Amino acid sequence: MEYKKYYRKTSLKQKGVGSFFLEEIAKKKPKFFLEIGVFHGVTARNVCELLSNIHGNDYKYVGLDLFEESDENKDEVIPNTTFSSNPLKQFYYKYIKRQNPYSLEAVKELLKKFDNNVHLIKGNSNKVLNKIDMSKIDYVFLDGGHEYNTVLNDLNCCFDVINNNGTVLCDDYDLQQAPGVKKAIDEFVKEKKFNCSIICNGRFAKIEKN
Repeated sequence: MEYKKYYRKTSLKQKGVGSFFLEEIAKKKPKFFLEIGVFHGVTARNVCELLSNIHGNDYKYVGLDLFEESDENKDEVIPNTTFSSNPLKQFYYKYIKRQNPYSLEAVKELLKKFDNNVHLIKGNSNKVLNKIDMSKIDYVFLDGGHEYNTVLNDLNCCFDVINNNGTVLCDDYDLQQAPGVKKAIDEFVKEKKFNCSIICNGRFAKIEKN
């Protein structure tokens, strides 16, 4: 299953990781997908393409991100949002597209063919995630803030998804630069007595109900 990059940045760029991710989603065939940490929207586009192939128009995608660099994420362990090492892509987005690929507008444009199925939310998950109705969401891809307290907040907000037999797939479980991710996940699953599978050579933590 091919994971396309759409001439943008993605955290799932390593060989085989994007395809592995899509195969995990395809196993569950979710109808209401939440992504925490949309970044350039590449994973969102791949997920929407996949769910469209499975369900036609009968699915929803919700994506949450700050969609800008600010004081709220200045210390975050996130990829560089610009193409500082790629002059060609720098030129393309600055002078041809005339947009920041990390902006809400750019991500909306990337997902415009799925307008009826997509809802993007701009904000900090620590402040807005608890306002999202989780009752219908059956799959969450968690790749937002990497600080311990942020990850724990996001997981606690996703409790009902797991408890209702949904899945939360967490990225960067083994990321050495962000030990708070693993710490928060380990504590959460232990306290809530959920099942946690570490997959893709330690990259993802898949949390489900026992």
